[in-house]
Amino acid sequence: MAADESTATEPGRDFIRDIVQADLESGRHKSVVTRFPPEPNGYLHIGHAKSIGLNFGIAQEFGGRCHLRFDDTNPVKEEQEFIDAIEEDVRWLGYDWGTHLYHASDYFEQLYEWAEVLIKAGKAYVDDQSQEEIRLNRGTLTEPGKPSPYRDRSVEENLDLFRRMRAGEFPNGARVLRAKIDMAAGNINLRDPVMYRILHATHPRTGDAWKIYPSYDYAHGQSDAIEHITHSICTLEFEDHRPLYDWFIENLPVPSRPRQYEFARLNLTYTILSKRVLTRLVQDGHVAGWDDPRMPTLAGLRRRGVPPAALRDFVKRIGVAKANSVVDVQMLDFSIRETLNRTALRRMAVLRPLKVVIENYPEGQSEELEAINHPDDAKAGTRKIRFGREIFIEQDDFMENPPKKFFRLSPGAEVRLRYAYFITCREVVKNADGEVVELRCTYDPATKGGNAPDGRKVKATIHWVSALDAVSAEVRLYNPLFTRPDPDAANFVADLNLNSLEVLPDAQLEPAIVASNSAEPMQFERQGYFVRDRDSTPDRPVFSRTIGLRDTWAKVSASG
Repeated sequence: MAADESTATEPGRDFIRDIVQADLESGRHKSVVTRFPPEPNGYLHIGHAKSIGLNFGIAQEFGGRCHLRFDDTNPVKEEQEFIDAIEEDVRWLGYDWGTHLYHASDYFEQLYEWAEVLIKAGKAYVDDQSQEEIRLNRGTLTEPGKPSPYRDRSVEENLDLFRRMRAGEFPNGARVLRAKIDMAAGNINLRDPVMYRILHATHPRTGDAWKIYPSYDYAHGQSDAIEHITHSICTLEFEDHRPLYDWFIENLPVPSRPRQYEFARLNLTYTILSKRVLTRLVQDGHVAGWDDPRMPTLAGLRRRGVPPAALRDFVKRIGVAKANSVVDVQMLDFSIRETLNRTALRRMAVLRPLKVVIENYPEGQSEELEAINHPDDAKAGTRKIRFGREIFIEQDDFMENPPKKFFRLSPGAEVRLRYAYFITCREVVKNADGEVVELRCTYDPATKGGNAPDGRKVKATIHWVSALDAVSAEVRLYNPLFTRPDPDAANFVADLNLNSLEVLPDAQLEPAIVASNSAEPMQFERQGYFVRDRDSTPDRPVFSRTIGLRDTWAKVSASG
């Protein structure tokens, strides 16, 4: 298994890695083979990043390999778009399966033959009950299930019906194939689970060749066995399915004996990772697609400018546990900020512009000033920024009647312009509605570079953009999609944040932001980290906020 050079290779320590190491040391396995087995019925989300990092990471750390296997057993919900997106996401995270790309559909013929093995052994039967009847007769946690009236069909009748099911003779829902285990088992998963259902649907890979499709519980373990997977790592909700996983392995002539291990799935505050809910968000138009930057999908995070290294760091920080818990989304934000702080070039952008005219600066004149690209990386070099008589500053950097602790620009106050001069506000210009639309200021030519020869100090430094060459752009500010830290998946619409997206149509950017045409996030000084969005055009740049410099949303939501 190959991996991106930037992929973290330092071995972690957790109970699954301890198991793997013990298995290798004891000789149970000579090498490690893991797999990441997504169902191609939607886009991957951040929870999958934890599983991807674990499966590919373990294989990498112990010198083994990790397979990418699509669990494509339900053609009704599966699409090529999802298959392509999953492959792109895994590679984007920094992992590569090499030649080991597989599909459950690769094994459909073998799975069918093994189903006949169980029928011939009297361990599987065709059931004519409806889906609802099967559900009602399975019993409850306190009451045993009721045997199907078709449970004792002869081997010959079951084989005949099953082969006719395959031939497409019966309509959807008419019959299923069930394993014959124990209708009184304490574990409901062992109460004669469904192995095959009739489904007249075109499969993305096998077309119309099949009229019956295997269940996940049946296909999963046998696919692992075919691929000689040594450690089948699943999330905790599959713990109760492990006895069934083992039952199939023990009762079929499989070529290897994989074992299943479970770990806690990722739960994140202000986030829902249910694929059902994510699908609804897209289908009902609450977001602009699977890669909407508000979505917790890997495609959405990538579009928002989150670096894959930040996700790998986050996954490493939260670790691998046996018990479910909820991770504060601020841990993810921390990893994103830490990564971008090291890598993102600095630029200046004014998101809500207020015009400033420097009255004592000569009309028609401008000059170039030097600005650093990264304060902690001298190799990043410097750039030239233009300064002239008219500039833009942030509306929030001016107050006409400021409180005592407001140190930015106000009438009579002096501030430093980043990389430029000290300026003092002399006059406030308002429109007919009384809104401030322009400031008239003066500058001190002796303070070029930001320091006064006489030693006087200012208490604030603000960013700015020259009106001479500023580039107008649309900027999108994203906030959490949900208002509550624990949104209700059953009624998620009630918890949607109506302020999850704010669009600023007239931001003013320094030319270097647009000229670079870079897909990498950059820091807009004092604002946060931003990335060029795919909606950008040469005539209309669009930038999205990856994350702020600090968690302002927590304060806003708490005060609200």
